[in-house]
Amino acid sequence: MAEKDFEKEINNAENAPDAAEVKEEVSEAVEQAAETAEEQTEHAADALKNTVVRVTDDDARTQKVYTKKELKRIEKEQKELHKKYHVSNWEILKNYRNYNESEKQHYRYIFGRRVASKVWPIFRFLILFGLGFVIMYPILFMVSSAIRPQSEMNDPSIMWIPKTFTVQNIIDTWNAIDYPTLLWKTVAVNVVCSVLQVITCAITGYGFARFKFKARGFLFVIVILQIIVPTQVVLIPLFQQFRFFDVFGIISLFNNGEGINLTGTPWGLYLQAIFVNGIRAGLFVFIYRQFFRGLPKELEDAAHLDGCGPFSTFIRIMVPNARSSFLTVFVFSLVWYWNDSYVSGMFYGGSNTIALQVSNLFTTISVYLNGEVQGIAQNYMVWIEAGCLLSLIPILLVYCFLQKYFIEGIERSGITGM
Repeated sequence: MAEKDFEKEINNAENAPDAAEVKEEVSEAVEQAAETAEEQTEHAADALKNTVVRVTDDDARTQKVYTKKELKRIEKEQKELHKKYHVSNWEILKNYRNYNESEKQHYRYIFGRRVASKVWPIFRFLILFGLGFVIMYPILFMVSSAIRPQSEMNDPSIMWIPKTFTVQNIIDTWNAIDYPTLLWKTVAVNVVCSVLQVITCAITGYGFARFKFKARGFLFVIVILQIIVPTQVVLIPLFQQFRFFDVFGIISLFNNGEGINLTGTPWGLYLQAIFVNGIRAGLFVFIYRQFFRGLPKELEDAAHLDGCGPFSTFIRIMVPNARSSFLTVFVFSLVWYWNDSYVSGMFYGGSNTIALQVSNLFTTISVYLNGEVQGIAQNYMVWIEAGCLLSLIPILLVYCFLQKYFIEGIERSGITGM
């Protein structure tokens, strides 16, 4: 465009007496503009050799990334400034009397910050070490006891590492409790209850989070009470309900006026999980509710525009976005069902799960080794600890494989939408 304007000016000035001078001035201007553009290009190329400009998408601001040479220079300047203006703690203490009030206040603050920066890491280490020892002590004692002979349990010279290592305790306990069969029964009860509870609690939590209906607040208060009220308070009415199970008197009409006895079978636990009344079900409903409230409303609006109903929206949109929450609830539910012996023992008696077997392990081991119950539990401590170790291994393996997703689910579940 500039050259065309220059040519137009030349054509307009051809009939003028000074046309040659105009042509010469225009040529000099073009050459000068070309030289200026070339100098600017060289300058920009030199600048790009030592600096990089990054533009972020969020705020569209430029951030300068310094080269190693510039970083070394800046670091050297900072060290020189620190050496020039830094006042050591000894100098503060030595010259404290000579300071005025404002200087004393300033140096007290600096001295306190320096002392805190040195003391706090030590204090934090002691807290974490103490808490870690309190948590790990039972596990360390269990492992140490499971791999030593019973004769070394009362040896005062042995603290943690036994003199003799043996796995016979684990083998004896494995055979005494018939571990493979017991593990299968436990999985058949606990895993099924956990899966049922994950599904039903998810549907309930989604309803509380996304739908408005009458008495929603009152029903959610009942959910909160389910978290607060101890299980022992409602356990006897629940036991009566499943001991004489009858649905609106229909079953008794066809069973000689009596209900069905569901105690001693896993159906008492299955039905509680189906009707959102299993172990810690109120907490799981609350976790799902908080997660679903944190999802954007536009997801549901887009699904409705595509022709999805409430159930289709839940299956196709909400469930894929709540995978981490599903996994978190499943792991929590599995652990609580796995370790529970109180509720399970009430509805599913005997020693049909690992938790129930561990609570009665002294009797089982004593009968297996002697043919009858003899002595006290202290005499069978190594076998009892071996049984506890066997009960812990499956749940540890589950956690090791699902640790990443479990932690992610904890971070995303139950803390949004408050």
